[in-house]
Amino acid sequence: MKRILFIFVALITVISVSNLQAQSIDEILKKHFKAIGQESLIKQKTVEMKGKILQMGMEMPMDMKLKRPDKFKMEIDIQGQKMVQAFDGTSGWMIAPWVSPDPQDLTGDQLKQAKEQADLDGQLYNYKEKGNTVELIGSESLDGADVYHLKMTTKDKTIQEIFIDKKSMMIISVKTTVEAQGQKIEIKNIMSNFKTFDGVTMAMTIQSNSPMGQTSIIFDSVEFNKEIDDSFFARPSK
Repeated sequence: MKRILFIFVALITVISVSNLQAQSIDEILKKHFKAIGQESLIKQKTVEMKGKILQMGMEMPMDMKLKRPDKFKMEIDIQGQKMVQAFDGTSGWMIAPWVSPDPQDLTGDQLKQAKEQADLDGQLYNYKEKGNTVELIGSESLDGADVYHLKMTTKDKTIQEIFIDKKSMMIISVKTTVEAQGQKIEIKNIMSNFKTFDGVTMAMTIQSNSPMGQTSIIFDSVEFNKEIDDSFFARPSK
C-alpha cells in the first residue's frame, strides 16, 4: 500500500512539475513574440532580405526570399558564380555551379534546414502544432546578459539550444547540432543589431561559429509583402 501511495505521489509531482514548466515556457514565449512583433509578422505574406556574407576574407552578396506557405530561396554570388538553395513547399533543391550547373536535390540536414528556413514564422511559433517540443533548461548568464535557456527538438529531430535575453526578450544566440560528412558539428549563431520593419523586429547581423570557421551574415534591407510568384521557387527545368 505504501509503495502504491509513493508511486502515486511521485506521479502527481512529475505531472505538476511538467505543468509548471509548460506554463513557464508559454509565458516566456508570449513575451518573446510580443517583443518581436509576431502579430505583425503573421500578417506578412512574403519577405525579401538582402545583404552580404563575410567569410574567409570574401564578401558575397546575398538575396533571400520567403513566401507563405513554406517557400524559401536564397541566392549567393560567390566570385561571379551564383549558388542557389531553395524549398518550393514540397522539395528542396540547390545549384552549386562549381559542381554542376544543373539543380541537385537537397537531402539530409541540408533539406531539414531548408524546410525550417521556409517557415516565415519560425519553428518556435505554434511549436506544438508543428510537432516540435520545447524544454526550459533554466536561467543563466551569456556574454554578460541574463537569458532564458530553452531546448527545442523539431519534428525532424534537429536539436536547438535557444537563448532569449530577459531584458529585450530577443533571441540572442542559437546552438544547433548538425551532421556533415558523417560527423556531428555544433554551430553557434549570435544575433545582434536588431531593427524594426513594419512592426517586426529582427536581427540584422548573425555571426555563425563552427569548427570550419566564422561566418557573418549582415542584412542591409528587409521588405515585406513584395509580390513573388510561386514559380520563382520552382526547380528550373534542364
